[in-house]
Formats: sequence, structure tokens, C-alpha cells
Amino acid sequence: MVFTVTLNPAIDKTVVIPGFQPGKVNRIQSLRADAGGKGINVSKCLKQLSVESVAAGIFAGSAGDTLLAMLDEMGISTLSVSVAGQSRTNTKIIDPEQKLNTDINEPGPQVPAQSLTLLRDEIGRRITPGDAVVLSGSLPAGAPDTLYRDWIACFRDLGAKVFLDADGAALVQGVRASPWLVKPNDAELSRLVGRNLETREDLRKAGEALLKTGIREIVISLGGEGALFLSEEAKFQAKALKVPVQSTVGAGDSMVAAMVCGYVNQLPRENVIRLAVAMGAASCMCDGSQAPDGALVHRLAEQVEIAPL
Repeated sequence: MVFTVTLNPAIDKTVVIPGFQPGKVNRIQSLRADAGGKGINVSKCLKQLSVESVAAGIFAGSAGDTLLAMLDEMGISTLSVSVAGQSRTNTKIIDPEQKLNTDINEPGPQVPAQSLTLLRDEIGRRITPGDAVVLSGSLPAGAPDTLYRDWIACFRDLGAKVFLDADGAALVQGVRASPWLVKPNDAELSRLVGRNLETREDLRKAGEALLKTGIREIVISLGGEGALFLSEEAKFQAKALKVPVQSTVGAGDSMVAAMVCGYVNQLPRENVIRLAVAMGAASCMCDGSQAPDGALVHRLAEQVEIAPL
């Protein structure tokens, strides 16, 4: 089984406002609402790839109830712990005229330590050796920076492969527990190592240094420049596909979903890389944070160009 963990989920409200002007009256051209948060995005993408998952998370108030109802409607199983307050509603303003995206993110509820422990233990009780756990996204208010590090160690000891997609202190601490896979983008990797990684060679060397700490795979997403896929066995670079971009929200999450799909189905490495790049591209073609159509992803995967490093 695959477990995705979203400790600070959100209703993602995406509005399109051509010619958006701060400080002015703006009129919305279109609006959509999606269940969001990085782990939830991974579960949505896995569903499109015919991989079942359990979306575990902390949910609060009526917004949390709405999120759970959205996931149920999509046929995604959930494991929820309720807390006081309200889950976030994040607003993403897309301006197609200026080609600008503006994110307005709420902080989310304060989460007691006992609620986090309860969720960890509930996931742990369901894990069997060989399962995959995806830890991704921001930590909720009240959570220690070491939370992902501690959970990685816990789930790994239970026999799970842990995939980590985080930033800042949560990433710094998380990599110390040597998860199975880490997926930073170039900016996140620069922050992790404490210096600006300006070239692809700089990024590759930083990724290879992480492999020496016990991490099995590093995926470094480079936006429109493609991605680097590093492991001790092989290292590849992949070109990005040129597609019409509607929204970049969730593109990195879709790549994580593809890597999990490859692990679950034991796909050849080059096939997994093509699938990951195609998932990222197809995600960018979607409005809001909806998951891309699986059939489109497989068609795009045939066009992905990769080369060994």
C-alpha cells in the first residue's frame, strides 16, 4: 500500500483574473476548487496512474470536512485525525495576460503534539514491509522541525520506503534520516546545502553528496529545464516537454507520484523517468491542482528524451 501524508492540507481555490491589479477591483473570469496539499496531490495523481493510496492527514473544521468529502468523491481512501480550527483555503490567482501566478496561502490550524503522534501511530499500525510512505509539504503550526526526520526513522523501521518532498528546516532535518527518495527543486537543494547552485554540474554534485548519506534516489526538478535523476546505480538527465502551461501547481507532486508508481510496479528505471517528466508536463496543462489524465501522461512519456550523465 501507498500512504501519502499531508499535515497541512488545503482547499485550493484557483481564480483566473486577466490583467490582475493589486489594490484595484478585479473581476474573476473563472474559478475552481480542488482538494490540495502536496500529499493529497500525490494521491490524486496516483489514482490517475491506477495506483491505490491512502491519503492520511490532519483535518480541521468544516473546511476539513469538505476536503474529506472531495477525496471520497474521487474514490481516494483517507486516514484522518481531526483538530480544532479550520483547514486552510489557499487562493491562487492566475493572470493569463501577464503570465503571472500569485499564491495567497493561509497558515492552517495549530496542531497538538498528541494529534500528530496519533496520526503517526495509526499509519504505523497499517504499514507492512515494502509499503511506500510519502511525506510532503509544509509542517503545521506547532510541529517541530524534526518531525519528518523522526517519522522517516519510524516508518523505515517498520519496513516502508519513505519518499520525502519538503523544504527549509523540515528538509534539512528529514535528509538526516536517509529517506528512500528525496525530490528537491534547484532552489530547495540550494537552500539545503547552504549555497547557490548555479549550474547543472553544481546540482549534480550536491545530489551525489546526498546519495553518500544513505538516500537511494534524488530527483532534482529544474522546471522548464527538465530534471536530474540520480542514484548509485545510474544517473540521468531528462529534457522538459514543451506543453501549453495552465498552472504549475502540483507539478512537483505529480513527479513524486510517478516515482512511487515506478516503485510499486517495479518499472524499468528509464520508463519511470519518462513517466515522471510526462506527469510533470501533463500537470502543467491542467487548471488548478487537478491531476492530469493518465492516458495523456502515457502518450507524453513516449516523447521524453533522457540521457545518461
